[in-house]
Amino acid sequence: MLLEAGFFTAFLGPRHMEPSVIPVLILRWMLFRTELGAGLIKLRGDAVWRDFTALYYHYETQPLPNPLSWYFHRLPKPSHRFGVIFSHFMQVIVPFGLFGPQPVAAIAAALCTSQQIWLIISGNYSWLNWLTALLGVAGFSDELLTHALPLHLAFATPIPLAWHIVLYTLAAATIALSVQPVLNLISPFQKMNYSYNRYHLVNSYGAFGTVGKERFEIVLEGTRDAMITPATEWHEYGFKAKPGNVKRTPPQIAPYHLRLDWMIWFLPFSVQVTPRGIHVPGHDLWFIRFVQKLLRSDAAILNLMGHNPFTNEPPTHVRALYYRYRYTDPATKRATGAWWTRELLGMYLPPVSLKTLADF
Repeated sequence: MLLEAGFFTAFLGPRHMEPSVIPVLILRWMLFRTELGAGLIKLRGDAVWRDFTALYYHYETQPLPNPLSWYFHRLPKPSHRFGVIFSHFMQVIVPFGLFGPQPVAAIAAALCTSQQIWLIISGNYSWLNWLTALLGVAGFSDELLTHALPLHLAFATPIPLAWHIVLYTLAAATIALSVQPVLNLISPFQKMNYSYNRYHLVNSYGAFGTVGKERFEIVLEGTRDAMITPATEWHEYGFKAKPGNVKRTPPQIAPYHLRLDWMIWFLPFSVQVTPRGIHVPGHDLWFIRFVQKLLRSDAAILNLMGHNPFTNEPPTHVRALYYRYRYTDPATKRATGAWWTRELLGMYLPPVSLKTLADF
């Protein structure tokens, strides 16, 4: 998405030259695909988007909640249902206005941007919403932008013929590359995020086609004990943003992206939770290598994390526990200061050492 937005923005040309409408329309087309793709994948995906209950769970189960997510989660349920209806309207209906005359295009762009601001306030989605909101600028007219921003639109030179040829070639290539994304939008088997060409341009976009109803977290712990016994004392690692310590305030990290925290959030999706415990079908290779780095106190890995309980010597063993996390209710939060409650469900990774890790 960064690649595509940056590539087409470059064709607006230098500051001294009058910009062409072609890259402006291409950027609107990108915003259109981003919004409509996200809206349709929701309607085609999880039933909670169709029965308007998705926001009952979303603020609690999103990848990396921020300090306001707890408060959004505690809004009345009717407001959550309205929020889903509003989201469908904004992502499925409004984007078509981006190709209307002014002020229709500007109104559509403003509405799209307003929804992105709501998402920015309510959670940490790295730079995704910031970039989408920036694409909305392409929907505003120069006259409107000059009233809102201190811009001086004094272009010294018109567009030369050679640049016109480049722009028309760009438009033709964009149309050709749009065939597969359009077919994807109308397909009942829509792909959420996909690229159809080696250049990764004119892609399909979408987000949160499914919403988890419960939040599960993998918590890593280590020990310096040479032998594991019931009396072994374990010390918990912390991450920069993902929930761990129930009393830690969820941080605001967007527009930055914490890739490690995000990847850890994905791991519980493959785990089956049953009344008798959890079933772990296997472990991703990258996760095993990550644990190996912890056992070696690898500085590069530890720099990606938060609290490190082993500052002097590396641990002899590391294990990973599997928890269910829930937001506290207002009374508990006032009394204890805790943002979360957590319930241990089982062992995601039994205690391993550098020697035993080779068996995985």
